[in-house]
Amino acid sequence: MSGRLRRTLDILLHVEDTPHRTALAFGIGVYIAFFPILGIHTGLALAIAFLFRLGRVPILLGAYVNNPWTLAPMYMAGTLLGCFVLSVAPHGLGEVDWHLTGRAFYRTLFATLRPYLWPFVLGNTVLGLLGGIAGYFALRLVLERRCAAAGG
Repeated sequence: MSGRLRRTLDILLHVEDTPHRTALAFGIGVYIAFFPILGIHTGLALAIAFLFRLGRVPILLGAYVNNPWTLAPMYMAGTLLGCFVLSVAPHGLGEVDWHLTGRAFYRTLFATLRPYLWPFVLGNTVLGLLGGIAGYFALRLVLERRCAAAGG
């Protein structure tokens, strides 16, 4: 297990809340990690944590599954899933002209990616739900085993 993953798990194992609530916050955070609107993950996670009185640490750790290193693979996987579900051919995803600059780049980018908006939204919503559910059950299992081993 990598050092970063071990530290994250160690933080989650020491949250002062029930295994259910800690895992629930983490699972919701993982769902938020796939949320298709960029730039609001942290604010959305904190708003949900405060609104439902969930742990801020586990919900943020779940939301930070989406980071600069995982952003492209996560969103591409979601978009490809959405293309599959909606029967949209994904061949245009690789056709962005990266040599353009300024307005020409953004116009071409929008025109190229526009057919993939709904596949992007649907696919990432589905992956977020699946990832959140998997994250909840996996973390709850680990936390409950830890509590049982500790005798309480």
